[in-house]
Amino acid sequence: MDSAAIDKSKITQLLANFVVNSKPDDIPEHVYTEATRSFLNWAGCAVGGSIHLTLDRTLAAIRPFAGEGQATVLGRGEKLDLLHAALLNGISSHVFDFDDTHLRTIIHPAGPIASALLPLAETRPMTGREFLHAFILGVEVECRIGNSVYPEHYDRGWHITGTAGVFGAAAAAGKILGLNAQQMTWALGIAATQSSGLREMFGTMCKPFHPGRAAQNGLLAAHLAAQNFTSSDRGIEAPRGFAHVLSTKFDPAEITEKLGDTWEISLNTYKPFACGIVIHPALDGCIQLRNAHGLKAENIASIDLKVHPLVLELTGKTEPRTGLEGKFSVYHSCAAAIVYGRCGEHEYADEVVIDPQIVALRRKVRAEAEKGIHEDQVRVAITTTDGKVHELFVEHAIGSLDRPLSDEELDHKVRDLCEPVLGASGADRFIALCRNVANSSTLASIIEAGIPTR
Repeated sequence: MDSAAIDKSKITQLLANFVVNSKPDDIPEHVYTEATRSFLNWAGCAVGGSIHLTLDRTLAAIRPFAGEGQATVLGRGEKLDLLHAALLNGISSHVFDFDDTHLRTIIHPAGPIASALLPLAETRPMTGREFLHAFILGVEVECRIGNSVYPEHYDRGWHITGTAGVFGAAAAAGKILGLNAQQMTWALGIAATQSSGLREMFGTMCKPFHPGRAAQNGLLAAHLAAQNFTSSDRGIEAPRGFAHVLSTKFDPAEITEKLGDTWEISLNTYKPFACGIVIHPALDGCIQLRNAHGLKAENIASIDLKVHPLVLELTGKTEPRTGLEGKFSVYHSCAAAIVYGRCGEHEYADEVVIDPQIVALRRKVRAEAEKGIHEDQVRVAITTTDGKVHELFVEHAIGSLDRPLSDEELDHKVRDLCEPVLGASGADRFIALCRNVANSSTLASIIEAGIPTR
C-alpha cells in the first residue's frame, strides 16, 4: 500500500478495511507456517502456565461472577463464559514469560489474539485455516500499531503487549464474527478506549493479567461492534485518540507502509528461556561459558556483563523474592544459568529464587550498560577463584531472528511445558494437533487434547 497516498486522518478506518477485505489466499504460505509456530508456542505456554498459582487466584476471584460455561480454560478443563475464558487463557499463556516476541516492539503477539480466538472457536466454529487467517491479521494490526508508537510509548511506562494487544484481539475476533467495515472501525475504537497495562507491574501477577485483559477486552469490543455499539471512527489517530494520548510519538507510516505486502508475524521469535527477552543474550553467554569450561558456582569469583541499557531498566532486580520477580532479574537469571545450565520455568520457581547457593552467586553478578551493545548482544566475563577469566561476546542470542529456534527445538520447549500437565503421550498428541491446525476442520480436537485426563 502506497503510504504517500493515504489519508492520515483515517488510519483506523484504513486498518478496518484491510482486515475486513483480507482473503485467506492473500497471505503467503510461509506466513501461515510462522503463524502455526506462533500458535504452537502460545498453546504450550498456556497449558504449562495453567497450573500456576496466578490462575488459581484468578479463578477464585471470578468464579462467583462467571457466566454459563461456554469455553475451556486450556490445561485445566474448567468451562467459563467466553470473556472470562479469554482472560484466563491470556493470563496462563504469559505467566511464565515464555511466549513469542516481536523483537522490534517487545510485543508478545500471540497472547491477546489466540486467547481471544480459541474460546470464540467453541461458540462460533471455524476451520483451522480461518483461525490462522484471523490470527495473522490480528498480529498485523497489533504490531503495526505498536510500531507506530514505539519506543516512546513503551518508554513512558506502558506495557505494549496489553496496550497494542487489545487491537489485535478485536481485529481477529471481528474477522471471525464477520464485521463489516464500519463495525470493524468501531471495534478498533472500542479497543482503543480500553487500552491499558503498566510496566510498573512487571514481576507481579498483573503482568500476565495484561494480555489476558487485552484478549477479554478485544473480544468484547468485537461483540459490541457486531451489535452496532458505536465508537469514534478515529480511535487510533485522533488528537485525543490512542496514539497521541498514550505516546509522545506517532508515525502513521508504520501502519500504512507496505500494508498487505509484508507481514509482521514473519519477525516473530520464540524464547528459549522463561524470562524477560532482554536477559537472553546474557543467559546464552553464561551457559556457553559454563559448558565450554565446566564452570561450577563454587568456583566463580565474579560474572561481569556489558549489556544494552534496557537490561538494567527492565531486569535490574538485585534481590528478587519470588519466581515472578526472578524473571526480571538478570542477576538471578545468570546465577541459575550457571547452576542448572538452562533457564526454563523450573529455574524461576520460588524455592530456586531463594536458594542460598543461587543467592550467593547472583550477588557476584555485575551488569553495566555499554554504548553500542545491541539488544540481542552481550559481553560476558566470568572470573574463577583461581584468577582465570573466561570471556565471550554474543553477537546474536539464541532465539533471535538471526539464531531462531528450529522446529525441533520449539517442539522440545512445548513438550517440556506440557508434560507436567498432559503427560508425555498427551503432550506429543497436543503438539501434533497444533502443528496440523491449518488442515483442521475445527479447533475442537486441539482444545480437547489440551485438557488433562484425570
